[in-house]
Amino acid sequence: MIRQMMLIGVAALLAGCGLAETGAAAAAGGASAAEQAKQAKATEERVRKQVEDAQKVSDESLKAAEHAAE
Repeated sequence: MIRQMMLIGVAALLAGCGLAETGAAAAAGGASAAEQAKQAKATEERVRKQVEDAQKVSDESLKAAEHAAE
């Protein structure tokens, strides 16, 4: 009887440790996902600005070419 109670106690302790590790891993994974989302948003904004700048240069080149053709 005592042996069974000890085994149950050890099993409960080990299960508790596994749950704590799982919770810590999930929290770390959530922080990592949040950081990745933040980086993706910054990359998206940087690419959007580059596209706008390229469009602006293209528009200026077109205007210059039209002006030269007159």
